[in-house]
Amino acid sequence: MASTLTLRPLTRADFPLLQHWLAQPHVKRWWDHEFTDEAVEADFGGCIDGLEPTDLYVGMRGDEPVGLIQRYAIASYPEYLEELAPVVEVPEGAFSVDYFIGEPRQLQQGLGAALIRACVESIWRDHPSVGSVIVPVNASNPASWRVLVSAGFHRVAQGELTPDNPIDDPLHWVYRIDRPR
Repeated sequence: MASTLTLRPLTRADFPLLQHWLAQPHVKRWWDHEFTDEAVEADFGGCIDGLEPTDLYVGMRGDEPVGLIQRYAIASYPEYLEELAPVVEVPEGAFSVDYFIGEPRQLQQGLGAALIRACVESIWRDHPSVGSVIVPVNASNPASWRVLVSAGFHRVAQGELTPDNPIDDPLHWVYRIDRPR
């Protein structure tokens, strides 16, 4: 069982580690990102500088970085909200997250669920008005949707959405967790 993870903001000093993680086959398969210096700066620099409405975090097990998670208000990306709306009801203020565990040796240790739980707890703490976190996952990515279930999410919908990797089918399963009352 994974220990509790903490989150720390991603910085540019983390870019070499991020590039390494993005190049790992288990990450590259689902995060179809280039990992050159220029591409990582273009994709993540604006978030670090506060120019993009996404918060980026490195999940830490003690002093060991284990993965990346990003959180954002779905409404901050109107095109994404528009695409999701026919598939699932998106409550006002709902957030979403995207995540991965960086090293193959760190997989299947419960770290993914711990990373997601830590991020969801940070959303509840930092955004008291947010009531739901909604995460669409490609239906052909069982590791991703199983980790959401392990973190307390429930499947609430399914439908076709643009896949992150163009080689994938558009079928997505949508998971949701609501703020505890």
